[in-house]
Amino acid sequence: MRKTALILIPAFLLAAAASAGRADDLPPRITVTGTGEVSAAPDIALVSIGVTQEAEESRAALDAMNAATAAVLERMAAEGIAAADMQTGALQLYPLYNNSSLSSGNRIDGYRASTTIRVRVRDLATLGPVLDTVVSDGANTLSSLEFDIDDPDPLLDEARRAAVADARAAAELLAEAAGVDLGDVIELTDQSGGYSPGPVMMMEARSGGSVPVAEGEVTITANVTMVYRIGSDD
Repeated sequence: MRKTALILIPAFLLAAAASAGRADDLPPRITVTGTGEVSAAPDIALVSIGVTQEAEESRAALDAMNAATAAVLERMAAEGIAAADMQTGALQLYPLYNNSSLSSGNRIDGYRASTTIRVRVRDLATLGPVLDTVVSDGANTLSSLEFDIDDPDPLLDEARRAAVADARAAAELLAEAAGVDLGDVIELTDQSGGYSPGPVMMMEARSGGSVPVAEGEVTITANVTMVYRIGSDD
């Protein structure tokens, strides 16, 4: 009787062979990346306004902070800021300790209450005056001033077009340098994940002077990866 030999091929070798076969089936290709940038003047500002009050008793500190915050909100409404563009943020109340070496242990000398208000200013011409008036009415900290675009989608679309054109130019240059014909696009990936708002300004608020504001520009960036076939499909 003839005996038949059984040969076992490890699974990883089979997988490698299959992968190599698929790689051989792939058409020659060029992979390029492109970047597009569009800059524009901002049309809104986002600013965090802080209100902090201190008193000997916790209730008094909280009441003083509430009154100052209400005055700030009322003033911003009078300046034309819509209610939907004002949002109360963090609220804190904590004791103030006396750590003097003359005292025995830590003694509570008072309390500090604070809150923040996130404000969207849609008329940038009023930003400086708005900040001046709210400081006069009780705000004592200004932070995280950012300039932004209210509707960035049209600018992002323009940046994407520029990114595709940039990638296309790179592919054409590589194909020419390599002496090959550039075929059709077989893959395109949009890697545009957003953008950063404009400059950030931190300051301590002081009444009695106009707040200087430099708007600058907001830059929106788009990135794409494109894969081109080398040669025609014929």
